Amino acid sequence: MLSVKALSRNRGRKDPLFIIVISIIICSVLTVYPLSYAWAGWRPLFMLMVTLFWVICQPTWCGVWFAFAIGIFTDLLLDAPLGLNALSYVFVSFVTRYFIRERRIMTFGNTWVIATIVFVAHLIFIMMAQLISGFDFSIGRHWQSLATSIVLWPVLYYFLKPWRI
Repeated sequence: MLSVKALSRNRGRKDPLFIIVISIIICSVLTVYPLSYAWAGWRPLFMLMVTLFWVICQPTWCGVWFAFAIGIFTDLLLDAPLGLNALSYVFVSFVTRYFIRERRIMTFGNTWVIATIVFVAHLIFIMMAQLISGFDFSIGRHWQSLATSIVLWPVLYYFLKPWRI
């Protein structure tokens, strides 16, 4: 049974649509912001990070279709083959939602471990897709972005934490 305090807390909570859109815009700018070649390899997977955060922390608002739309948007931003990031985002978001559906309490440590696994799975998926299609895949450059994504996950988590469920 819900208490009066829980009801009043839920009544004051606003929809996260505005902050979802703002976070996507900020991450898209950070994704395409020009960097020197030496620093470009260290650019984190910003769009995947924000997509994963919203899929984990706002499951009623953001699901597999959200991941698909952000993946297509990322493909267009990065001039990648259309559907490559979209397929990867859908795959990792579906697997993430499948495995966390029983967990009601997602701690920071849980989300960090899940995010690390998702980042590795995404890069392995991208590597396999590029190798199959005949593109040159630079392991060193992609694993640099993996390291910075893992390190920056806590920053993204704590900035967006007030809007999670």
